[in-house]
Amino acid sequence: MMQRSQALHRAANSSYDVCIIGGGATGAGSALDSQLRGLKTLLIDAGDFGSATSTASTKLIHGGLRYLQQAVMELDASHYRLVRQALSERRLMMRNAPNLVRTRQFAIPCFSFPEAVYYGAGSILYDWLSGESSLSPSHWVSRANSLAAMPCIRQQGLKGTVVYSDGQFDDARYNLALVKSCSAAGGDILNYASVLRFEKNEQGHLVTAIVSDAQSKNSFRVTARAFLNATGPFSDRVRRLADPDAQERLRLSRGVHILLPLPEDFGDYALLIPKTEDKRLMFAIPWQGRLLVGTTETESDLNDEMIVTRAEAEYLLRHLGQYLSKTFQLSDIVSAMAGLRPLVRSADQRDTAKMARDYEIEVARSGLISILGGKWTVYRAMAEDAVDAVQRSVTGRVTACATRTHPLYGSLSGSEEGHAGELDSLAEAHVITRETARHLVRKFGTCAGRVLDLAREDPSLLSPLVEGCPQIEAEVLYSIREEMATSIEDVLSRRLGLQYFDWRLAVRAAPAVANMLGRELGWGSARARNEIDSYTERISRSLETLGVDGVRAETLN
Repeated sequence: MMQRSQALHRAANSSYDVCIIGGGATGAGSALDSQLRGLKTLLIDAGDFGSATSTASTKLIHGGLRYLQQAVMELDASHYRLVRQALSERRLMMRNAPNLVRTRQFAIPCFSFPEAVYYGAGSILYDWLSGESSLSPSHWVSRANSLAAMPCIRQQGLKGTVVYSDGQFDDARYNLALVKSCSAAGGDILNYASVLRFEKNEQGHLVTAIVSDAQSKNSFRVTARAFLNATGPFSDRVRRLADPDAQERLRLSRGVHILLPLPEDFGDYALLIPKTEDKRLMFAIPWQGRLLVGTTETESDLNDEMIVTRAEAEYLLRHLGQYLSKTFQLSDIVSAMAGLRPLVRSADQRDTAKMARDYEIEVARSGLISILGGKWTVYRAMAEDAVDAVQRSVTGRVTACATRTHPLYGSLSGSEEGHAGELDSLAEAHVITRETARHLVRKFGTCAGRVLDLAREDPSLLSPLVEGCPQIEAEVLYSIREEMATSIEDVLSRRLGLQYFDWRLAVRAAPAVANMLGRELGWGSARARNEIDSYTERISRSLETLGVDGVRAETLN
């Protein structure tokens, strides 16, 4: 159980071997690794866990065909190493949390035979690099069979498709599973706690961080033998807190995704769009009942608002429309997200679209250890290297890493198909639909029963948050009591996923969520009303930015 008040008290009254700043994929992975190696660990995040880059991803566990293409075309060994490492890590991610991941087949449409040869050769090389981590062999699918599998694909000129396999996952719940795994191993974790400044000893080495608690507005001191900066796009900001003269090391790339209703004739394949007007790859992927489309790659900075613009959405729809028989409009968009990717700066690379998602461990003179760059799929390897550096700093020696084979908190053994009987039993025992049982198992794994146990004393908690959706009120209570959710968005986006499914449905669910937050956290009615209004306004503004007429009134009603 993760209770924020207790974690706050421990953080303010304990000394640690390492304080990890940043609760996204890399920070949470580092915290788990560190705690498993016997280091007393504190993980803090200025916002909610994974609330920035780590939950604005394309939801893929993959090596990256784009980087493989660049490795071949530009003879760039760094891209080759990144792809090979990511493919190896893909297998570990899928094995350590089976309920949060699945294998997804991707179809690459080919409209000429040279394209078929080119993409076929690339997929074969991708298979070869996967080695023992291969999910299934790539293969050619004829025009007739491609249209049978994906009736919505554009027929004119289609010769067939090259099909390959990669991994797909729930990034928000995977991130939270890392955080909960660290807590279960004895680590302390705390969200909404931001570092204001550092204090140093006479040798100029960091010894204390002054941390602000966003809930109480009070600050407290965190004492640690080492500090690890794993704040992704914000890494340079933390580096300058430790050393005001630190040079910027990151270039930030903005990526956006939109979610659309999933056409009935889309099929189970994901679509890889092999070439956009700016020479990028793009994906259209079935994800949790929606069609996830993305991503863009434009240079950005921390001052940019993370909201999807009309121009960005039109870019994605324009390219999607070139490969589908169905045309989507801006008004079809049900949700969207934007995030920043941290790319390690290099003097001879100016185009963020061509920069690899490689990473680097930096140890500053102050002792601050920063992990810079990287991508979701290699989070575990990044964490391992970072904790190696922490151990060298703290103990002078490196011990074995245990995260390669460490099942994450709540993980099920085997695939979802192998638990069909358990889903039926769960649905029958708690009088819920099989769809709700499946949703709970996918989100909470082995803890699904604990979520439902909350309804034994209050059966009303089995009620759906929104009629027709699988999310139930018991999930909200569980997220508040055991997963440190403190806001409507914490619950509806990263814990339950309803915000990603449909903005309008999330707004309809907001009052019920605010009421439960108010009861559990001691809000007054005015605070609850303000939270609802603020959340509704953010969603409404996102919709209005896309230029959809009449959306604001519909949403507020």
